[in-house]
Amino acid sequence: MSPRPQRRRATRRLTAGAAVLAAAVGISAAAPAGAETTAPAAHARHTGPGNGHGPGHGGGHAARTVDVQLLSFNDFHGNLEPPQGSAGTVEEQQPDGSTKKIAAGGVEYLANALRTARKGHPYSVTAAAGDMVGASPLLSGLFHDEPTIEAMNKLGLDVTSVGNHEFDEGRAELTRLQKGGCHPTDGCYEKGKRFKGAGFPYLAANVTDEKTGRPILKPYTVWKHKGVKIGFIGVTLEGTPDVVSANGVKGLKFHDEAETIDKYAKELDRQGVKSIVALVHEGGLPASTAYNHDCDSPGPGAGISGPIAAIAKKVTPKVDALVTGHTHQAYTCTIPDPAGMPRTVTSAASFGKLYTDTTLTYDRRTKDIVRTSVKSAAARNHVVHRTQPKAPDMTALIQRWNKLAAPVADKPVGYISADIPGRGSASPETPLGNLISDAQFEATQAAGKGGAQLALMNPGGVRADLAHKASGNEGDGVVTYGEAFTVQPFTNLTTVVTLTGADLLTALQQQVSGANEASPKILQVSKGLTYTLDLTKSGAGRVVKDTVRLNGAPIAPAKSYRVAMNEFLAGGGDGFAALKQGKDKYVGPSDLDALTAYLTAHSSASAPLAPPKTDRITVVK
Repeated sequence: MSPRPQRRRATRRLTAGAAVLAAAVGISAAAPAGAETTAPAAHARHTGPGNGHGPGHGGGHAARTVDVQLLSFNDFHGNLEPPQGSAGTVEEQQPDGSTKKIAAGGVEYLANALRTARKGHPYSVTAAAGDMVGASPLLSGLFHDEPTIEAMNKLGLDVTSVGNHEFDEGRAELTRLQKGGCHPTDGCYEKGKRFKGAGFPYLAANVTDEKTGRPILKPYTVWKHKGVKIGFIGVTLEGTPDVVSANGVKGLKFHDEAETIDKYAKELDRQGVKSIVALVHEGGLPASTAYNHDCDSPGPGAGISGPIAAIAKKVTPKVDALVTGHTHQAYTCTIPDPAGMPRTVTSAASFGKLYTDTTLTYDRRTKDIVRTSVKSAAARNHVVHRTQPKAPDMTALIQRWNKLAAPVADKPVGYISADIPGRGSASPETPLGNLISDAQFEATQAAGKGGAQLALMNPGGVRADLAHKASGNEGDGVVTYGEAFTVQPFTNLTTVVTLTGADLLTALQQQVSGANEASPKILQVSKGLTYTLDLTKSGAGRVVKDTVRLNGAPIAPAKSYRVAMNEFLAGGGDGFAALKQGKDKYVGPSDLDALTAYLTAHSSASAPLAPPKTDRITVVK
């Protein structure tokens, strides 16, 4: 989220999962294909600290130093199929300074790209920085992300940190993804097959049990191959409880990222592990959205801001590289460590559209990574082009799970006349955000259904665009249930609460102040609510209070208003503490049901829905 997380409802999953299982009775799913013949030897798996594993490549031991290839990515979010719309493109900076968009992503292409990159590298390790699952499209999300874990096993992921989205369904579900076993409610999805779990360790060094104080998963692991040892420490952002539903993090404590990394770096050092990589699910904001922009211009790390810059400057010099995520941005930076030595800090955007290739020069005598004061091109981001061959085993995996999902996924729920941008919109107010807030308002407007007077939608909960171009065989302009699910994958319940006008005004100010001042989160609002956002001002003053109106009338601080929103927002998620003040809660349909019902009611094949206008928030720049 960002990646702004919300919670998916187990009750919703039960309904959808049961439908799929019922439809699949008697169908024998194809067995997963084996690895490509061009792939390197299979990875042996050891998940405990101090137990290593390697990709089985050859290589001599004569030289004092050896180059270790570190392949990394982050924020995959279950995007097994190529992401649609703007979510499936990356920006590339051209020599003349312009940028062009390149279609990228899809696990069939990511697997092939990683396997090709490993060729000729006898020492290669693949790592990730969290959010492999969660907020996933229907193909993965419908099955509690088992298909994504299976895909990560096949493509050779060695280790990942947890991200905030790994907690969407709570600690018990995260543990199941690691250890395996069929879902406690939906059961097993394929007859005779039991989910095996992740063949790689999920690391959660800074997530501890409230009662025991111990990490809920392994804090670190050590990769070993022919005498080379590299330790990996995994952390998620300390602020995870602020961006995940309360149930998802119940009983857990999240600790400072840098302090935790330092603690376990010392522990690894005492074990003789001198080469260390931190996998950090926290990120930064680069100066350019182009994946190949020079992050070190005009100086080391000058092109990056945000939380990761501060973390990188603080983390002990014992750590040799940081692989990061969460902000869905692309960068390869050189940020000096506290001792002034250069250290790579990387992120590979999201959804498998990029991967990072970093060279770590390992000194066999010192057992450490060689770092010099000279800027190095040791880390580069690479586009996962869709022009390359597909990995056959991933194609088989997608086809197998699509067959199970088809009865639910392919059902038409509406029609649109053009793209309706959401995640891909550059403006604070988005057409799809307006559509979703209107849908929630309509679903709860009636007196017996909540009596809502307006609706609010958090921007991070809008996970994709609605693309006019067909994603399958449904035809252009047809919106399927699967596509709607991709936009609203959390299936949070809509709620209606009574807020005072003062609370509502405070909530609007919290978009651009407090926890959200550095990185504003502009709520999407239903029709009838209008106001001016003055970006030339700072903090709460950016919301011009006397311009806030509902159906033309000023918001009265002492008056009560019935406000619809998802349960994540109603719980104060994303820094909107004022929304927790709501009284007289009414619980309505899921946000996904509200969206699909709205699309069905307001569109047809002969009269498709046009993108809503973005005229509710007047932005002054």
